[in-house]
Amino acid sequence: MTLRDWLRERPYTLTMSAGFFSFFAHIGVISVLADEGLLPQRITGASAGTIAGALWGAGCTIEAMKQRLFALQKSDFWDPGLGLGFLKGERFRDLVSEMAPVALLEDCVIPVTISVYEIASRQTRLIATGDIGRAVLASCCVPFLFQPVRLKNGRLHYDGGILDRPGLAGTQPGERIFYHHITSRSPWRRKNSPSLQIPQRDNLVTLAIPDLPRAGPNKLEMGPVAFAQARQAMQVALDRPL
Repeated sequence: MTLRDWLRERPYTLTMSAGFFSFFAHIGVISVLADEGLLPQRITGASAGTIAGALWGAGCTIEAMKQRLFALQKSDFWDPGLGLGFLKGERFRDLVSEMAPVALLEDCVIPVTISVYEIASRQTRLIATGDIGRAVLASCCVPFLFQPVRLKNGRLHYDGGILDRPGLAGTQPGERIFYHHITSRSPWRRKNSPSLQIPQRDNLVTLAIPDLPRAGPNKLEMGPVAFAQARQAMQVALDRPL
């Protein structure tokens, strides 16, 4: 059975991991799923995985994402301000809200579940309703870079990848999952950290693409390159046996 066969066989959930600015690579992967009509029944993710996942789930087309994100400038999301983080996050939130065809997660065309880290309880919390821009910001809220985000429960939240880097907390045991894993080169994670390992569980098929270019606030030109490499890798993976 090839990956294409597996994706066609029965409904599946698409899960995309955290990984700084790896949303470019995630979009490269989902662009192939869109082209092939291999649409998931549900999307889950953390941090960068929620940017691609929430926008696609909300009905944003691949071309619309490419047009806006390939032209992304640092000034589009860079808004320093006083607080418990360097960036206020308001420009980032507004960018996501402007790109998303719907305002609320519960109105997404494909249901989306987002992982965030609740600071008070020190636990991962799952978000499937509410303002899409604020929820994505919370899931991408890297500590000290962004100021923590207060969601509708009144509590403050940080990046969902802190405890749920794969973005799998929103899935159920035995659920069929196609998982796009971003290999981390983060300097603040230990080399053998469990969060960097590829999860192993029943009914989970993983795509991990080696040596993807690393984009960032000062290397945004690498985003389209990462998209192209991820897209090509996904096209090849579709016809490989599992």
